[in-house]
Amino acid sequence: MNGSSQDREKEMGIGDRYQQETKHRRGRAEGGPLDWMSQPSVYKRYPDAEHIELVHIDEVRSKTLDQTLRIRKSARRYSGENLKLEHLSYLLWACTGIARKEHGTQFRTAPSAGALYPIETYVISNGVDDLERGLYHYNVRDHRLDVLKIEDLRGRMVDACLGQSMCGTAQAVLVWTGIFNRSKWKYRQRAYRYVYLDAGHVGANLSLAAVSVGLASCHVGAFYDDEVNDILGVDGVEESAVYMGVVGHPR
Repeated sequence: MNGSSQDREKEMGIGDRYQQETKHRRGRAEGGPLDWMSQPSVYKRYPDAEHIELVHIDEVRSKTLDQTLRIRKSARRYSGENLKLEHLSYLLWACTGIARKEHGTQFRTAPSAGALYPIETYVISNGVDDLERGLYHYNVRDHRLDVLKIEDLRGRMVDACLGQSMCGTAQAVLVWTGIFNRSKWKYRQRAYRYVYLDAGHVGANLSLAAVSVGLASCHVGAFYDDEVNDILGVDGVEESAVYMGVVGHPR
């Protein structure tokens, strides 16, 4: 390694080093033999939690994809009108619900590297019909909400999101976490790239689905990770918040 290369390496931050060290190169690719007996489950469940059944909406009267793409935009101001539970149900399914089953695998509405689905969805209800203010987990397999915490979390969420008031005024906040071992089981350290890509796919589905039914959304990447993890009750190591989106009626 020449002098200039050594100097450049010293100047690299942790993100720069990760980008370089997880590159696929001929003769050296992240991955290896798979131990099928140790594959993590692609579903997280809270078996002891109370749950709220969500309706399965077979057909929603919505805008066309072309119309949706043309009018989609981020909204930071929301009215005080409650979100209908059936609309929240549709949005959760559109983000990451089960779309079809093929060859024994339940494929979801958003793509995922290796169909490993490392993203979990938590819902903070600020104003949803028939849903108390609090924290819920979206149970993908059963299409229902697990009740985790009944509490007004608006103030804590605004503080944890660097003072972004929309996290308290939007009718719902969807927080997406990554369960990293689901992807690391196959992709090793390169898995982190895929986890964040997966979160982006899910987030894009939210923005399009919301607009298609007359709602609005905005995505949030700036937050105090450990404070959000504490609200969710996750450890921040095996599972950690990676992205979030707010949704509601635009003002």
